[in-house]
Amino acid sequence: MLPESMTCVEISQPGGPEVLRPATRPTPQPGKGQVVIKVVAAGINRPDVLQRAGAYPAPPGASDLPGLEVSGTIAALGDGVTAWALGDSVCALTAGGGYAQYVAVDARHCLPVPKGLDMIQAAALPETAFTVWHNIFERGQLQAGERVLIHGGAGGIGTTAIQMAKALGATVFATAGGAAKCKACVELGADRAIDYTAEDFVEVIKAETKGGVNVILDMIGGDYIARNVRALAADGRLVSIAFLKGSTAEINFMPVMLKRLTLTGSTLRPQSDDAKARMAESLREKVWPQVESGNIRPVVHATFGLADAAEAHRLMEANTHIGKIVLIVA
Repeated sequence: MLPESMTCVEISQPGGPEVLRPATRPTPQPGKGQVVIKVVAAGINRPDVLQRAGAYPAPPGASDLPGLEVSGTIAALGDGVTAWALGDSVCALTAGGGYAQYVAVDARHCLPVPKGLDMIQAAALPETAFTVWHNIFERGQLQAGERVLIHGGAGGIGTTAIQMAKALGATVFATAGGAAKCKACVELGADRAIDYTAEDFVEVIKAETKGGVNVILDMIGGDYIARNVRALAADGRLVSIAFLKGSTAEINFMPVMLKRLTLTGSTLRPQSDDAKARMAESLREKVWPQVESGNIRPVVHATFGLADAAEAHRLMEANTHIGKIVLIVA
């Protein structure tokens, strides 16, 4: 039986971390095909920060509460749900609502907590795993034996991308800021970490490859876009998932034509429930065994209580962390 109300953290108005405030709201009820998860932990991601600032609103029909990934136990089942039972331990991709004691999600977007992981580690998996799988392996079509460059290698997306690409047979290059973050990238499996504060990644790629890399995962944008084009090999694929340095750039498109490049990108949250369900099936088949074998492990930098979500966002914005930041809800 679900309680009538729950504790959550809401965005009181667009602004800085201080606008994140504890609140009490009615407990969500499961719709058809949904489950309600009693949340143990919730991962923090940059889209949460953008939403808090007023730059990334929740899609129609989604909770206005931040939080795109959780771990916990199934507390209620909606009509038509047969794949899960009450009490099952899961982690899940959500369209919002993760900063709360309970959240309703599409049952198809849940995955079992991998063997060997605790709930805090499991909460750090879904958003990054879905993002990396869709962008590097589906859109970027990365194959075993190819070379990939991952920007922001020490972040939540980056630490996951390095491990997933390496586990599935790629040669991995990663950029990061400073010696400590580069060391972390190498320890996670990067064949070469490039310190962007002291090295030009284009020159390093030219020196260490024959012709460039096959896939680039970029969340930087700005002047990196033209530099990425220079670093790609023939038939290379550039996949953009964010634009920390801006979404506009002036580039010479002649190399795009001459090298037969593909420039693509995506955002995860607005995609259809069916599309996310297909990604979940692929992750269960291709990635979860790698997690359970220890080849891929979520990197958790710090944890905070739910009431301290503002402090967690301050840490995220300071950009000093390596890996994920997680809220402990229960």
